[in-house]
Amino acid sequence: MRRIAVCPGSFDPITLGHLDIITRASKLFDKVIVLISRNAGKGQPSFTATERMLMIQAVTGDLDNVVIDILDGLLADYVRNVGAIAIVKGLRAVSDFEYEFQMALANKKLYADAETVFLTTASENMYLSSSVVKQIAYFGGDISHFVPPEILDDIQNRLVKRKS
Repeated sequence: MRRIAVCPGSFDPITLGHLDIITRASKLFDKVIVLISRNAGKGQPSFTATERMLMIQAVTGDLDNVVIDILDGLLADYVRNVGAIAIVKGLRAVSDFEYEFQMALANKKLYADAETVFLTTASENMYLSSSVVKQIAYFGGDISHFVPPEILDDIQNRLVKRKS
């Protein structure tokens, strides 16, 4: 039996923190599906789902057991349909835990056969989020320490505020 995990997120854009969690999950499971999902509470994304998929592929190409997919529906249904045993979520701080714990309980109620696995972020990524990256990039700040080098130019070209 293959141990399949789903690592969901908006990844708008993917950060070094996301990549750390994906890489560590790839060592724990036979297959990790990085699942690009829409977060209704975050508004319009900066990158399309296809653009995010291409960026994730560019930075996870060396991880043979990682695949990327796009979700427009319930996570629990997707996890059931692919036969996954786990949902992997990264935690940066205690404030993340409260929200993620609620989601884990809801997903468990919807699909009891999958467990939510929380991986704590590396200390250097505790403050890092896609929102922080977007804010810094918008004002022309250096985001090279926050995102993989393979996609740095793509992110900057999209997000840097153009001077008029």
